[in-house]
Amino acid sequence: KPSLLPSLLSHCYSTVLPVHPRQADIYERMDGDVTMQCGSLDSDASVTWKVNGTDVKAHHREEGSRLILMEVDLSNNGLYSCFQNPNGERRDQINLRIGTSPREPTVTCRSNTYPKGFYCSWHLQHPTSIPTDFDVTVLHNQESLEVTRDVVHKNRCHVLFPEVFSSYPYRVNVTAVNALGKASTTITFEEINIVKPDPPERVVATPIPSNVRRLEYFLRYRPLIRDQWQHVELTDSTAHTITDAYAGKEYIIQVAAKDMEIGTWSDWSVAVHATPWMDKPQQIPSTTEQEPLLGTYPNPDPNRSPPPTRCGS
Repeated sequence: KPSLLPSLLSHCYSTVLPVHPRQADIYERMDGDVTMQCGSLDSDASVTWKVNGTDVKAHHREEGSRLILMEVDLSNNGLYSCFQNPNGERRDQINLRIGTSPREPTVTCRSNTYPKGFYCSWHLQHPTSIPTDFDVTVLHNQESLEVTRDVVHKNRCHVLFPEVFSSYPYRVNVTAVNALGKASTTITFEEINIVKPDPPERVVATPIPSNVRRLEYFLRYRPLIRDQWQHVELTDSTAHTITDAYAGKEYIIQVAAKDMEIGTWSDWSVAVHATPWMDKPQQIPSTTEQEPLLGTYPNPDPNRSPPPTRCGS
């Protein structure tokens, strides 16, 4: 007679594991009402809703198996779970994210490695509070150029110049896209208008012994106690000696750079401070106290214009 023991043992030890519903991610707009349905239950089913494991305290109402949140904001973000009454079986999970659709991004492009290429950066002036991606396209002479995303700055891309001194403009489009909408910005420019080198680095200013009122500097300077800058444009040198500095007075010095063939001035470099070397002044009898000026100066010509100020202030 066949034994029934194996089949009985198999029946006794078989286990049915509960299958939990898959978590759904939904994105909804700020200040609107949000309706969440508990899985595939009938609309009149009795359920209990929880958010992040606790009771729902936000302004809401329940209609059968539906939960309706009123005028939602970021405080309504969370993981919502519904449980069927009376056995308490979880029937659905919804990860709710509140945000806004993107507005037009702000886009700027610049070439600091001319003639190699240029980069474009973008940002949203108003945050969306939900994940937002950016699609970037660059056209030149009706051809699409390869765009390489920056590995460090997520909102920056790099483009190689297909040719130098091109007469065709570049057209850059950046589209911000998220689950609630999208918005685009397009800018057009010629390469000559975006060439701008980085500010100079490692600017050096040193006092010169036995030669008062002489500083080594690059572009603009002023005494710390004054607001007016003196400008000197250097075309064949990267150093200049100041001959009209007051002995013992602290000066501020900055540098800017510009490609000699194309583009605009860079931003000013980080300011450095320096004080001219000061010799021990000789005592000159005088009835009027004055600041010792060491050296001689030509009288200023009233018809001569001030030094060029291409870099701005």
